[in-house]
Amino acid sequence: MIVPVVMAGGSGTRLWPLSRKLYPKQFLSLLGEKTMLELTLERVRSITQLPPILICNEEHRFLAAEQVRRVGVDDASIILEPCGRNTAPAIALAALRAVSNGEDPLLLVVAADHFIEKPEAFVQAVGTAINAAKKGDLVTFGVVPSKPETGYGYIQKSHQTGQGIWKIARFCEKPDIKDAREYVASGEYFWNSGIFFFRASAYLEALKTYAPDILEYCQAAFALATNDLDFIRIDKDAFANCPENSIDYAVMEHTERGAMVPLDAGWTDIGSWASLWEVMAQDNKGNGSQGDVFLLDTVNSLVYANNRLVVALGVENLILVETKDAVLVADKAKVQDVKEAVRLLDDEGRQEHILHREVYRPWGKYDAIDEGNRYQVKRITVQPGAALSLQLHHHRAEHWIVVSGTAEVRLGDQITFLTENESTYIPVGQIHSLKNPGKVPLELIEVQSGTYLGEDDIVRFDDQYGRL
Repeated sequence: MIVPVVMAGGSGTRLWPLSRKLYPKQFLSLLGEKTMLELTLERVRSITQLPPILICNEEHRFLAAEQVRRVGVDDASIILEPCGRNTAPAIALAALRAVSNGEDPLLLVVAADHFIEKPEAFVQAVGTAINAAKKGDLVTFGVVPSKPETGYGYIQKSHQTGQGIWKIARFCEKPDIKDAREYVASGEYFWNSGIFFFRASAYLEALKTYAPDILEYCQAAFALATNDLDFIRIDKDAFANCPENSIDYAVMEHTERGAMVPLDAGWTDIGSWASLWEVMAQDNKGNGSQGDVFLLDTVNSLVYANNRLVVALGVENLILVETKDAVLVADKAKVQDVKEAVRLLDDEGRQEHILHREVYRPWGKYDAIDEGNRYQVKRITVQPGAALSLQLHHHRAEHWIVVSGTAEVRLGDQITFLTENESTYIPVGQIHSLKNPGKVPLELIEVQSGTYLGEDDIVRFDDQYGRL
């Protein structure tokens, strides 16, 4: 019995401006129409039909739930981390969930933001690892390196313990280019994929031996877990006290039961714009592009247009990414510095690294069309049957103008229905709510005005999405 564990945390700074803190890369459609999370769920479903355990940040819960639903998975366990504590505690929560019903399944632990070009080779590698995992080994998958790479950690193999299975000699930190070349030339080193396969009990026992404090706090947090809609909320205080550590440092570098299966499946973690360029379909001049793009005398570049026409003329080795509110232009050799650029934006109090102009909510989405001193204009889309919470604002008033669909509006104790070209006014401090009672999306324009227009000026009284 194999249960997939999909780790969908992460803040997504290295693929800015497409990836944002509240919309990281695992929820983006980077290579075609499906998101990285959706591709991952489909990949593990080819191995097992058992419901996955998905671990994500609390602030990403509705994105995760919607994408799980889109691929036809309606029985996933979605565990919400109130704060990030790295992979060792996250996997511990999944293992505790897996054994909570008295069973002891094999856990296939994968990241939601990895790309695998040849999924059939991945399936074969998992098949090779089954017997080792069944007998209690902690298996990881070492990617057969295609080049010297300084952006990945490495695993050195020792002796062979079975058909296609190797004892782990050691884990290596990200090397400099000299060491990376030596690693690849030796044939003894593999990229560390961060994919694992083991019995739930074997991992918990390893934590008990090598990182008992992590196990203790995770057990305490999981014991106080509550169900909230489609989510499992673990105890915030207990989990916040848990040490932050990766599974590599906490367990794999210490255990005598570590094993490795080579993986030659076109794996990449798409950790930068340059690595995305490498796996994109390219034209005869080495250019990868997506969206409304026009290229002339352009070579070995990635051009990503999200909302408008982008023309690249006479450039080489360039990364050009356009979104509604930000544009990145970078030398392909400098893309690792995008993370530093995002840090500087944060230091200056900017918002472009946190949210897109278009923001998704459990009820639909809004697009911040315009803003200025004491006003903001949004285009709001409310899905059929969905509703904004019953709320009030202390510092702003709002005008709503219906563009299409039907709006059910509550102002105080009164309920009215608005249709196309009709409008209403919500004064400062007035309790109100908005619902789409129809069968088609509700589109409206919202004009906010007041002394403070931040999203945190919301006092909720009732909410069907558990955001009180």
